[in-house]
Amino acid sequence: MATLYSLFFGFLFACLCPFVGVGDSDVNQKHVVARSIATRQSELLPERLLPHYIHRYDVLSGSGLLFNVHTSSRLERSGTEGSIRQQITTIATAELGIKEATGNNDGKRVEQYLRYTNLGKGHQWCAAFVSWCYGQAGLTQPRNPWSPALFPNARTYWKRGKFANLQIREFAIADVFGIYSSSAKRINHVGLIKERDNKYLITIEGNSNNRVESRRRHLSTIYALADWITENQNLN
Repeated sequence: MATLYSLFFGFLFACLCPFVGVGDSDVNQKHVVARSIATRQSELLPERLLPHYIHRYDVLSGSGLLFNVHTSSRLERSGTEGSIRQQITTIATAELGIKEATGNNDGKRVEQYLRYTNLGKGHQWCAAFVSWCYGQAGLTQPRNPWSPALFPNARTYWKRGKFANLQIREFAIADVFGIYSSSAKRINHVGLIKERDNKYLITIEGNSNNRVESRRRHLSTIYALADWITENQNLN
């Protein structure tokens, strides 16, 4: 008789388990949502940029976003922040190949970058290009044609080969890099991080060889990095 009871309750338990569950259906539902979010975000990027990204998903928060495998986990802090960074990078990438008309800081597109910072043709335009890219993504700052102005203490998190903020230990796409000039005794060239490759930054920068181009720069040549996207950094 005891054997019969055991068989009966064993059979009953086996029948009920699929209906009771342990929360797996909720987790699976969240993964469906995550795939949907990641798919929508992937539409913001040109197809040739997609190999640089993977889908990351937080089951507890129910949020998903694209994360650059070469750069910073700071992209995971906010889906909105990650989307803005991707937009800026996409906007800047679309400008690759734009060049000056006569090699004198002029040309229709170059002058559009300069006008965004209230300057006309004939002026250096690397900082104007960075500002214009941010503006096209809907950010009001930075908007300054002077390179050093893009590195206030409150935004600069890396300087002279060291992190200047204990809260940040990684680089992120769309952050601004600056190169120091010994003759000018200040930062005199800036651009955007496209991705990181070990000890190198792959950049997108304006006024480089009289055009917008992508370059591979060793970290030893980078003087400072600034984050104009993350809010409430408290870097002072």
